[in-house]
Amino acid sequence: MTAEVGALLRLARVKRGISLRGLAGEIGVSPSLISQVETGKTQPSVSTLYALSNFLGISMDDLLSSDTHVSEGESNIAASGPSPFLHGPQPPVQHGNDNPRLEMDNGVRWERLAIGEGGPVEPLLVTYSPGASSSIEGKLMRHGGFEYAFILEGELTLQLEFDTHVLTAGDSLQFDSIRPHMYTNHGAVAARGVWHVVGRRQQNQSLPVAPSRPLDAVRSKAPELSSAVDVLKAMEHGIAHQS
Repeated sequence: MTAEVGALLRLARVKRGISLRGLAGEIGVSPSLISQVETGKTQPSVSTLYALSNFLGISMDDLLSSDTHVSEGESNIAASGPSPFLHGPQPPVQHGNDNPRLEMDNGVRWERLAIGEGGPVEPLLVTYSPGASSSIEGKLMRHGGFEYAFILEGELTLQLEFDTHVLTAGDSLQFDSIRPHMYTNHGAVAARGVWHVVGRRQQNQSLPVAPSRPLDAVRSKAPELSSAVDVLKAMEHGIAHQS
C-alpha cells in the first residue's frame, strides 16, 4: 500500500503548489526522502508520516483507506480543506484479511480496524518489530487527539516527555497526543497492540490548512520551521489566534 500512500501525499502537495524542497524544509527532512516516499521507493517513519499528513491536511483514514486510488489527472481535490479525500460508508464488519495495511520504515506496521464514516476514533492494530521505533531520528512526535492503547503481546517502551514507561502484554496507556512522545521496541520479539486515537480528525480539521500560495511568501510572515515539532507548534499558534 506504500505506493498508494505516496501518490496521495504527492497529489496533496502538488494541489497546494508546494515544491519538494519547500515541504522538506517545513517538516525538517530531506527533499530526496519525500521524493522516495511519494514514489513508493521507501516507507516513512511514523513521525515523518504524521508530520506530512498534518501539514498537508490528510487524515489517517485517507492514508489507510483500502479504496484510495489517486492519479496525476485527478481533479476532485480542493486546494484547501482538512481532509479532501472522501470515502463512502464503511461496512459494519471488517475481516482481518481485509485490514488496510501500511508498512513504515524501521519495522512498524499499521492496520486500520473497522471504522465508521466521519467517526471521532482512528482505530489501529499496531506492530513494532524488534528494534523498531516511531522515529528513526530519535525525535519525539506530537499530533492532535487523545491516544489510547492496549498492549497485546511483546514489550514496548514509551517515552512521554521526560518519562520512560515499559509496557508489556495487558498494560494500557492514555495521554494527550500533543505531548511529545516516541515508541521503541527494545525487546527480542514483536510488540503488538490496539490503538485508538480519539479526536485527531476533528483537531486536524481545525488546524490551518497547508498554504496554497508559494512558501517563500509564507516564510516572510512566519518564523522559520526546522522540524516536525516546530510545524505542530506553529499550528497550535494558529489555533490560538483563531479562538
